[in-house]
Amino acid sequence: MELITDLIKQLNGIVWGPLMLVLILGTGLVLMIGLKGMPLAKLGYGFKMLWRGWNRDKQKGEGDITPFNALMTSLAATIGTGNIAGVATAIFLGGPGALFWMWMTALVGMATKYAEAVLAVHFREMDANGNKVGGPMYYIKNGLNKRFAWLATTFAIFGALAGFGIGNTIQANSVADVLSSNLGISPLATGLVMAVLVALVLIGGIKRIAVVAGKLVPFMAISYVLAGIIILVMHASLLPAAFELIFTHAFTPVAATGGFAGAAVWAAIRFGVARGIFSNEAGLGSAPIAHAAAKTNSPVRQGTVAMIGTFIDTIIVCSITGLVIIVSGVWTSGETGASLSSLAFESVLPGFGGAIVSIGLCVFAFTTILGWSIYGEKCVEYLFGTRSIMPFRILWVLAVPLGAVANLSFIWLVADTLNALMALPNLIALLLLSPVVFKLTRDYFNKVEN
Repeated sequence: MELITDLIKQLNGIVWGPLMLVLILGTGLVLMIGLKGMPLAKLGYGFKMLWRGWNRDKQKGEGDITPFNALMTSLAATIGTGNIAGVATAIFLGGPGALFWMWMTALVGMATKYAEAVLAVHFREMDANGNKVGGPMYYIKNGLNKRFAWLATTFAIFGALAGFGIGNTIQANSVADVLSSNLGISPLATGLVMAVLVALVLIGGIKRIAVVAGKLVPFMAISYVLAGIIILVMHASLLPAAFELIFTHAFTPVAATGGFAGAAVWAAIRFGVARGIFSNEAGLGSAPIAHAAAKTNSPVRQGTVAMIGTFIDTIIVCSITGLVIIVSGVWTSGETGASLSSLAFESVLPGFGGAIVSIGLCVFAFTTILGWSIYGEKCVEYLFGTRSIMPFRILWVLAVPLGAVANLSFIWLVADTLNALMALPNLIALLLLSPVVFKLTRDYFNKVEN
């Protein structure tokens, strides 16, 4: 096991090296420039399209779920432990400056997420069961010539494998950890209960998952954000110092203090970007798989809905977690992961702060497991056809209790590595297909504004 861990650590150091960080941020920057800042300028338009997409009956075009539920399914997969445990881990390893780099990843990531959704809808197909399917493997296959077919297969393989890390075992492990720490519940018991609940929802496929996500995600996100805002309002006088720490240590090293071991600027950048991608998934190629199923006749309209997912996930939810951790002062306690977030909320709201994090984490993680089941399922379907769907769902459910009792650090390591391997073919495809995105966007807004 030690040998395997060492090998994965070496691979992780390569795939999350400077070139990967440049590729992730660079791709987002290229797309943002090519779109002339549209994702930022049209943020309000995205929220307008989201509101309009609430009711499927009002939507024109083919698809299986409403544009609103497509975003909720995507957010179900993105708003998870990355927003609670991931932010805390980034600050623990990279210092407060890591939050700044999470923000930078999100801002350019809005352009990345937009482009992914546009291409996913534009190049989607109908599968043997009559459902709309799309995502990186399909826009690579249908948008690029045959010599790039291996990229589609590579994405599907890593996407299927990555799901068991980022979207399944890590979620189950984080829930088991926080419930064990706060309530003394056995990790195995937590894993078994979650597995049963996941199985009950998976029976209905993407339509059932989308309906569940459409109800749970808005409720859980608003509740968590409100709790965080209450804490920040109570400690408003500490916010200027918190922002000073964030901006200062984004560019200068932070010395060891208390239980914090200290961190170089590179650590802030690396873990800020890595955890930012883990949280909002911009560039991974996962979210467009959900958006491809949306009932819409406009790739651009769905793209504007998709891009606000990154804004909600990182700029709002992750910022709340990070700021609470910093203003509470517990970022130097030596705790990490979900336990650090729980300690931060509990220290400010004694008696029920930790419970807020525990409940939020449980709901976040549960919906993430549901959302990522769609991503993994569609990747497996691309590789092996619709006959592979049921075997995949069985394996997915079985992985939940296994993740709950596994070693947390090893799972995070594997998930980080798989995320990078999954992102590579998608980022290459986004750059090659960017002219398609720019043209569709230009044509759409010229028509809307004229």
